[in-house]
Amino acid sequence: MGQTQRVLIAGAAGRDFHNFNVVYRDDSSYEVVAFTAAQIPGIAGRRYPPALAGPRYPDGIPIVPEEELEAVCRARKVDLVVFAYSDVPHVHVMHVAARALAAGADFALLGPRRTMLRAAVPVVAVSAVRTGCGKSQTARWIARRLREHGLRVAVLRHPMPYGDLAAEALQRFAAPGDLVGCTLEEREEYEPHLAAGNVVFAGVDTARIVAAAQAEADIILWDGGNNDFPFLRPDLHLVLVDPLRPGDESAYHPGEAVLRMADVVLVAKSNAAPAEAVERVAAAARAANPRAPVLRIASTLRLDDPRAVRGKRVVVVEDGPSTTHGGLPYGAGYVASREGGAAEIVDPRPYAEPELAALYAAWPRLGPVLPAMGYSPAQLAALARTLDAVPADVVVAGTPVDLAALAHIAKPVVRARYEFAEAETPGLGGVIDDFLAQLGLRRADRR
Repeated sequence: MGQTQRVLIAGAAGRDFHNFNVVYRDDSSYEVVAFTAAQIPGIAGRRYPPALAGPRYPDGIPIVPEEELEAVCRARKVDLVVFAYSDVPHVHVMHVAARALAAGADFALLGPRRTMLRAAVPVVAVSAVRTGCGKSQTARWIARRLREHGLRVAVLRHPMPYGDLAAEALQRFAAPGDLVGCTLEEREEYEPHLAAGNVVFAGVDTARIVAAAQAEADIILWDGGNNDFPFLRPDLHLVLVDPLRPGDESAYHPGEAVLRMADVVLVAKSNAAPAEAVERVAAAARAANPRAPVLRIASTLRLDDPRAVRGKRVVVVEDGPSTTHGGLPYGAGYVASREGGAAEIVDPRPYAEPELAALYAAWPRLGPVLPAMGYSPAQLAALARTLDAVPADVVVAGTPVDLAALAHIAKPVVRARYEFAEAETPGLGGVIDDFLAQLGLRRADRR
């Protein structure tokens, strides 16, 4: 018997927990001494609970700030640091590796073979090379296409366990009332799926989630988070690249790996990007993954009430993850305001409450917009106070959530929305139909 290896998992409350559950939890040759937390506020200082950690960890596992990585490695004589979060530059991963090595530990990344679970029903997965490529709008469109073939669809979302981890082991959302207690960030992902008629499964323990989803569905649709690869093995893996950020497809982890493992590459926003940029990312995709066909898809943009924006001073709220670690300076709200004839887009920075003002220092690429941050009631209240303080006539919300229903904002709120659109024939619809035909699941094949 070899000596037990002491492991530290560097994460952000998602991939890290999954890797622990499927690789380390029941393996007595490893002892996970801690998780570290990055990207998401409010995760550090808690514990991964005993109910999820299992009988080998009766006190659970501490979650500490990533800044303490070296101290934990030295104090606990850590043998192995496992990197387990996403949408970071490749150089960031190697900086964490250097810190681990300097503290005396080995460094590792866990790949698909060890971490992907198998489902009993077919799985379609939607991934991307960066946050903000348009995965969710694409996934909603695919879900509708699958339902048109008479299939029962379960949507599995990348985990966002920001609350009671034990209570969030397995979550099922089928109606708006099921979202009570969810953060704004969770609602951004779940709410549009519910509005489209999809049932969403999420949570911390993917094995339990998959078991529940496949019990009531003919097919599972994985709607990935950030630029991570799926937690379960896909039968069809669709990966989006973004011509508004050419070059990023090979510069971020694990987005480059996701691109190289794709079955089909989708060039998103092809109607909104310069033709040269569209061709550049398409060529990069072919070079990285010559076996995958490359298709162009589009995004359509609309304002719920264009007359409320035209000629007005507006303040814009955008999807939080896309404009922070996703690196986009702005999103649907800013573009819709400009195209909708707003008289002025008022820069909210001078009016931002302290914890929101800190975002502009942390994410210098941010434009004159507010990221929709609401990981806690206090943060959501700070967002509302900031919006009230900005000298604007109307709020344009590019976040997918119904912001006016969550926060008391004195100004009228007009929503801006991106939706999927085909850009080629037969396009993505043809890919989905052919895939279902191969499985004997297409409506015409089931008659």
